[in-house]
Amino acid sequence: MAEREHVRVAVVGSGFGGLGAAVRLRREGVTDFVVLERAGSVGGTWRDNSYPGCACDVPSHLYSFSFAPNPDWPRTFSGQEHIRAYLEHVTDVFGLRPHIRFDSEVKRMTWNGERLCWDIETSSGELSADLVVSATGPLSDPKIPDIPGLDSFPGEVFHSARWDHGLDLRGKRVAMVGTGASAIQIVPSIQPEVSRLTVFQRTPPWVMPRMDRAISGAERALHRALPATAQLRRGLLWGIRELQVQAFTKRPNELGLVERLARRNMARSIKDPVLRAKLTPDYRIGCKRILLSSAYYPALAQPNVDVVAGGLSEIRGSTLVAADGSEAEADVIVFGTGFHVTDMPIAERVVGVEGRTLAEVWKGGMEALRGASAAGFPNWMTIIGPNTGLGNSSMILMIESQLNYLADFVRQLDVLGGRVALDARPSAVSAWNRKVQDRMKRTVWNTGGCTSWYLDANGRNTTVWPGTTTEFRRAVRRVDLSEYAVVRAAVKESQENSEVSA
Repeated sequence: MAEREHVRVAVVGSGFGGLGAAVRLRREGVTDFVVLERAGSVGGTWRDNSYPGCACDVPSHLYSFSFAPNPDWPRTFSGQEHIRAYLEHVTDVFGLRPHIRFDSEVKRMTWNGERLCWDIETSSGELSADLVVSATGPLSDPKIPDIPGLDSFPGEVFHSARWDHGLDLRGKRVAMVGTGASAIQIVPSIQPEVSRLTVFQRTPPWVMPRMDRAISGAERALHRALPATAQLRRGLLWGIRELQVQAFTKRPNELGLVERLARRNMARSIKDPVLRAKLTPDYRIGCKRILLSSAYYPALAQPNVDVVAGGLSEIRGSTLVAADGSEAEADVIVFGTGFHVTDMPIAERVVGVEGRTLAEVWKGGMEALRGASAAGFPNWMTIIGPNTGLGNSSMILMIESQLNYLADFVRQLDVLGGRVALDARPSAVSAWNRKVQDRMKRTVWNTGGCTSWYLDANGRNTTVWPGTTTEFRRAVRRVDLSEYAVVRAAVKESQENSEVSA
């Protein structure tokens, strides 16, 4: 029987988190690693989400790695195709392709206490690793609600993250279920070509204008010639968002001015008072993610668009029934209903020290030491873990901070030497989580009067970081060994006896 392949590090996922981890490992001198990717190309959520109008709501120069600046971003807010191309470029420039195993979905990862490693089963074979870096991301597994009668719908049904590009929507009656970040980009993109567009809105979002424009050739030439100018641009974008954090985390009432600006944005396009009432949120702005679009409201005001307040509750053949009892006919249903964020499916596939899955351990709510390490899962780290999300800035900043933590984790294992593992102490995980949740109590995400995807089934915010990116970077700049139990391989009794007799 062939010996199972063993690597020092296995990275799961090839989005921003996974590729960033791969680059950082190489910079730390670690070359014995693989990146396990379930699809046939890199990109993560920017590969999977290719729906019409898909773009980022964070400025391009801030939504890129600091170690891989891109002077040629075409727009201030770049589209999906440009972000995906950027990730392909990073993969090639840093020589990551030899490390990537495509079409290798992780089926199960089980901690081997005897060998102090992770036994990993994938769709393309088995291997083991000393350290696992889970970078699957929270926006990777689409969520479709269980709606009575969905199976009876005779037309096409798909999630926004699994867009059917072979389907021609021209002249069709389309139902858009959801009004989140994806929906507000899809609606104006397909509205001109469909015969009827019915938007099922459970909760209206706050929408601010999208200050997007093409970046001129002169600007790009300047950034290429003088890289410091691009760094300055990135720094200004970052600084503005750092200054905004206090309003989200400590003084939500200060967001009232922003709320008034959002109302004006709506009033410019929505003249019908009935429709305006439907679209006006009843919660504090910022409680749910503030969305950016200059095209969403104008699209909703068009004569071939209906907004149904209350959401979709039942399907009877091609008839869609809303929570308020109103009905609409549709040929196609598009679900823009988000992802499994607080119940990530990867957690069901990770089996720790006691034979329990991470999903079982997290049944009462996700929690991890400094957003990275879960107790009972030695040498396992997650990128974009519990309470590392952001409500107003770039996740790349948080990812790079976690890469610092990963690098020091690897260094600590080297210093300790031999067959060794680090397992987060339950007391350290609990202490960290208490601090985070205490700070969360006065944030707009907890006090703003909404129910968002930031909250888990128990109503606890296990998604967002309640502070600045600077604070987080400081908190994860290095590994504190006092927060971990050092686990070493057990010495067999026969070996001990032979050493004594010798």
